[in-house]
Amino acid sequence: MSQCPYHDAFKDDRRNGPVLPAEMDGETIPMLLRHKDVRRAAKDYQTYSSDAPFRVPIPSEEDVRSVRQLPIETDPPEHGDYRAIVEPFFRQPKEAGYAEKMERLIAGMLDQATAADSVEVVREFALPLQSRALALLLKMPESEADEWISWGTHVFRDGEGASKGAQLETYIHRQLDRAEANPDDDFFSALTQAIFRGRRLTRNECVGFANLTFAGGRDTVIATVTGVIAHLGTHSEVLPWLREDTARAIPAGEEFFRILSPLTHIGRVCPAAADVHGTPVAAGGRVSLGWASANYDETVFDAPGEIRLDRKPNPHVAFGSGAHTCLGAHHARLLVRTLLAQLATHIARIEVLDAGSNPPGDANYRREVGHEHLQARFIAGQDIPSVP
Repeated sequence: MSQCPYHDAFKDDRRNGPVLPAEMDGETIPMLLRHKDVRRAAKDYQTYSSDAPFRVPIPSEEDVRSVRQLPIETDPPEHGDYRAIVEPFFRQPKEAGYAEKMERLIAGMLDQATAADSVEVVREFALPLQSRALALLLKMPESEADEWISWGTHVFRDGEGASKGAQLETYIHRQLDRAEANPDDDFFSALTQAIFRGRRLTRNECVGFANLTFAGGRDTVIATVTGVIAHLGTHSEVLPWLREDTARAIPAGEEFFRILSPLTHIGRVCPAAADVHGTPVAAGGRVSLGWASANYDETVFDAPGEIRLDRKPNPHVAFGSGAHTCLGAHHARLLVRTLLAQLATHIARIEVLDAGSNPPGDANYRREVGHEHLQARFIAGQDIPSVP
């Protein structure tokens, strides 16, 4: 075990009460902080609705996209019907043979990393890995990932915070046009052929699915991969421990998701006026579900500030909870546990040469997530015994 280097931004507020009234997006939004309250709210879509285009993310995204993201910005039963359209793609990581493809992808990237003097992990490893793994998930040619990599670590905003969402939508329309003209077995073709409640999806619905797919698991996966490598580079005992039994990569991956909690929180809208643990919310007002706070709840996790890679049980909510649990959870889990196992098998050690974290910000609901840059050297493990 080791002490977590990430700041639990909500520790004092969580102990003082279940709700933190936080200034976000130009309004005061009560954030639920405790594990049981966050999980309960996530399942109560009648009180805390996701049927709110552009307003589920905080800050809201009217300025970076033109369509409702699907299926996340709908509620059951509509949500379930939409979700069923794309679930076959997101269930692939549980199918026989898919894990081997992920292993080959990561092994090839590690070969490249060890051949270099050093690697800037965020942009030269985590971003390409996320993009190439997404190509695998969407049954797209790996060459498509080169364009996705060129977009940088964020698809909606550039380094100065300016909107670049139109670039993503232009790409999506191009792919949908291609799929309509020459359908194949890829994600875009499936959208153009899908039937929703007896009709074909509209173009805006197709764009809404693709928009979420490209935005939802991008910076979160990049931050997680970078955080994993940073930890292994500063805790030399972990790789030998994983090497003893690569099945340990499964609980280790879950602990990294809990500790890193790359998605801090998400919004819900109250269709009717509500009392949120003593905080009034007007009809149409928003509530925030604090995933990161819930994942450090002392009443659920023993010594939550410690990284325990063998932690069991580990009921974290890094992928959300309830009907809206992250579609990409299987994909992210397979990617991280495969990365851990491949690192243990092929890498003797990782040396962190330079690390820069994102600034935590000056508001009480901001927190440090991931690294702005991470320069590391991957040392190949020529003398490592083979692992069955």
